[in-house]
Amino acid sequence: MAKIVVDVMLKPEILDPQGKAVAAALPRLGFSFAKDVRQGKRFEIEVDGDPTPTQLAEVEKAAEKLLSNPVIENFTVRVEK
Repeated sequence: MAKIVVDVMLKPEILDPQGKAVAAALPRLGFSFAKDVRQGKRFEIEVDGDPTPTQLAEVEKAAEKLLSNPVIENFTVRVEK
Protein backbone atom coordinates (compact mmCIF):
# COMPACT_ATOMS: atom_id res chain seq x y z
CA MET A 1 0.00 0.00 0.00
CA ALA A 2 1.29 3.44 -0.89
CA LYS A 3 0.30 6.92 0.10
CA ILE A 4 -0.18 9.86 -2.25
CA VAL A 5 0.34 13.13 -0.40
CA VAL A 6 -1.07 16.47 -1.54
CA ASP A 7 0.42 19.50 0.22
CA VAL A 8 -1.49 22.75 -0.23
CA MET A 9 0.02 26.12 0.69
CA LEU A 10 -1.06 29.71 0.23
CA LYS A 11 0.79 31.44 -2.56
CA PRO A 12 3.66 33.59 -1.21
CA GLU A 13 1.91 36.85 -2.09
CA ILE A 14 -1.24 35.92 -0.12
CA LEU A 15 -1.42 37.07 3.50
CA ASP A 16 -1.53 34.27 6.06
CA PRO A 17 -3.13 35.52 9.30
CA GLN A 18 -3.16 32.05 10.87
CA GLY A 19 0.55 31.64 10.19
CA LYS A 20 1.22 35.11 11.63
CA ALA A 21 -0.75 34.21 14.79
CA VAL A 22 1.34 31.06 15.26
CA ALA A 23 4.56 33.01 14.61
CA ALA A 24 3.56 35.55 17.27
CA ALA A 25 2.63 32.84 19.80
CA LEU A 26 5.85 30.84 19.51
CA PRO A 27 8.11 33.38 21.31
CA ARG A 28 5.49 33.85 24.03
CA LEU A 29 5.73 30.11 24.67
CA GLY A 30 9.53 30.20 24.81
CA PHE A 31 10.30 29.08 21.25
CA SER A 32 12.71 31.34 19.37
CA PHE A 33 13.59 29.22 16.33
CA ALA A 34 11.09 30.62 13.78
CA LYS A 35 11.60 33.65 11.55
CA ASP A 36 8.19 33.20 9.90
CA VAL A 37 5.36 30.65 9.75
CA ARG A 38 3.06 29.73 6.87
CA GLN A 39 0.07 27.49 7.46
CA GLY A 40 -1.11 24.89 4.96
CA LYS A 41 -3.04 21.66 4.45
CA ARG A 42 -1.93 18.07 3.89
CA PHE A 43 -4.07 15.33 2.35
CA GLU A 44 -3.00 11.67 2.53
CA ILE A 45 -4.62 9.33 0.00
CA GLU A 46 -3.92 5.62 0.38
CA VAL A 47 -3.93 3.37 -2.69
CA ASP A 48 -3.32 -0.35 -3.16
CA GLY A 49 0.10 -1.10 -4.62
CA ASP A 50 2.23 1.51 -6.32
CA PRO A 51 0.26 4.48 -7.70
CA THR A 52 -0.17 4.39 -11.45
CA PRO A 53 0.35 7.42 -13.68
CA THR A 54 -3.44 7.46 -14.19
CA GLN A 55 -4.06 7.60 -10.44
CA LEU A 56 -1.52 10.39 -10.03
CA ALA A 57 -3.18 12.35 -12.84
CA GLU A 58 -6.57 11.90 -11.15
CA VAL A 59 -5.16 13.12 -7.83
CA GLU A 60 -3.70 16.16 -9.64
CA LYS A 61 -7.16 16.93 -11.05
CA ALA A 62 -8.77 16.47 -7.62
CA ALA A 63 -6.18 18.74 -6.05
CA GLU A 64 -6.87 21.41 -8.66
CA LYS A 65 -10.67 21.17 -8.46
CA LEU A 66 -11.41 20.19 -4.85
CA LEU A 67 -8.44 20.15 -2.50
CA SER A 68 -7.06 23.61 -3.31
CA ASN A 69 -8.14 27.01 -4.51
CA PRO A 70 -5.77 27.63 -7.44
CA VAL A 71 -6.40 31.38 -7.27
CA ILE A 72 -4.70 31.69 -3.88
CA GLU A 73 -3.01 28.32 -3.26
CA ASN A 74 -0.28 26.15 -4.76
CA PHE A 75 -0.18 22.38 -4.35
CA THR A 76 2.28 19.54 -4.78
CA VAL A 77 1.52 15.85 -5.28
CA ARG A 78 4.03 13.20 -4.25
CA VAL A 79 4.17 9.53 -3.37
CA GLU A 80 5.18 8.57 0.14
CA LYS A 81 5.93 4.92 0.96
